[in-house]
Amino acid sequence: MGADKYSELSDVELIVRLREGQTDITDYIMEKYKDLVKNKARSMYILGADNDDLIQEGMIGLFKAIRDYDTGRDASFYTFAELCISRQIFTAVQASRRQKHIPLNNYISLYKNTSDNADEDEKYLIDSLSAEGGMSPEEMIIDRENVDILEQQIEESLSQFEKQVLDLYITGMSYVQIARVLGKDEKSTDNAIQRLKIKIKRIILKNNC
Repeated sequence: MGADKYSELSDVELIVRLREGQTDITDYIMEKYKDLVKNKARSMYILGADNDDLIQEGMIGLFKAIRDYDTGRDASFYTFAELCISRQIFTAVQASRRQKHIPLNNYISLYKNTSDNADEDEKYLIDSLSAEGGMSPEEMIIDRENVDILEQQIEESLSQFEKQVLDLYITGMSYVQIARVLGKDEKSTDNAIQRLKIKIKRIILKNNC
């Protein structure tokens, strides 16, 4: 029968059986959710690091989710696993950047495509700032040759928390998802997004004067 014997079981039932000693269920769940790991790695590739490394970190996060999931306390296993995977990848990327002392302009761009769906039109952070801030496209035009300078100014203006929020925001995460990954409350995370947008728009306008 192989893995087919588990296909009709819910995630909670799988975890319960795993706790009862059916250890091969771990491999089944890892296989079941490997596409979730790949999707998370793909969306967070914008932050840097090799995609294969991100997938490996994501699988570690998935393993931790299987190990730590509490059927009576946590939300659905999918939601819990998604959080563990995202947090593991993000933590690994942050650690890698600290070791290499990589500056902001090596991993963030106002012109980065924030859509992970190839069928969608390209969406850029700068477009988001323009649309949400009521600014005209002309006001948001930036000479791409000066982007490095601009991004260095952004790096210096943001708090550490705001930088972390921006990292995840440009991957397409909502403020709710970002709050979960960073272990912060939703209100402070949403406020951080609004603050960093205001700071970035001010810097852009200053450089266009």
